[in-house]
Amino acid sequence: MLILLPPSETKRDGGAGSPLALERLRFPSLNAVRREVVDAVVELAADHDAAIRALKLGPKQAGEVERNRGIPTAPTMRALERYTGVLYDALDAGSLSSADWEVAAESVAVQSALLGLVGAGDPVPAYRLSFDSRLSVHRGAASLKKRWAQAGAAALAERDDLLLDLRSEGYAALAPLPKRDGAHYVRVLARDESGHVRALNHFNKQAKGLLTRALIEAGAGFPTTAALLDWAEAEGYELRPAAGASRDLELVVPEVRGAPGNLMATLRV
Repeated sequence: MLILLPPSETKRDGGAGSPLALERLRFPSLNAVRREVVDAVVELAADHDAAIRALKLGPKQAGEVERNRGIPTAPTMRALERYTGVLYDALDAGSLSSADWEVAAESVAVQSALLGLVGAGDPVPAYRLSFDSRLSVHRGAASLKKRWAQAGAAALAERDDLLLDLRSEGYAALAPLPKRDGAHYVRVLARDESGHVRALNHFNKQAKGLLTRALIEAGAGFPTTAALLDWAEAEGYELRPAAGASRDLELVVPEVRGAPGNLMATLRV
């Protein structure tokens, strides 16, 4: 199976790996677009003021332009370690065992706006780019969706295994799922004390990180949707098909009131 994660705007600096080399990344069919996007980002960063406007950066974020300018020579680190924030804090890649990292490297991908789909263990530099960023201040310039969607969709269409999409809608649009059985977009819902179920907003990221961690530790080897749902039920997770003809799955978590970190005591019901 392949678990698809969104990236995060916040990223760790530094790294011990050698500079970006596209041939070392998974999904090699994306390399032509990767090269085009990387070159455009670096070129844009050469004009500081234009980059500030195009990337919609505030005064305190001006250093992000220098970060983008240095992409070709910057050190790298594994993708799951590069990204930070709620989802990645919950996943806690730093505490994964070596065996878990082997699973993650094969079964988890992150949807980068800069590099497209990258494997969990792929060496990536720090950068600043979002799914809705524009690489030019000129009107009519191709959006990242236009640059990535066709190549990203083709890369996923080549796969015939179970696809579990935990990306936000903006990033999912950069590599749309194939319309087939076994390709599922996951929505996170919360059940309150009265039993009412509603969409979970900001803290859906925490649920996605925890679920990804559990799937990695379980070996992420589920060949079918039925096998995945059987595992979830046995483990006490409420993961279910969405109502209607949709291929979406719903992850329902208990809602815990209080401080943000305690919003969900556990995924298990």
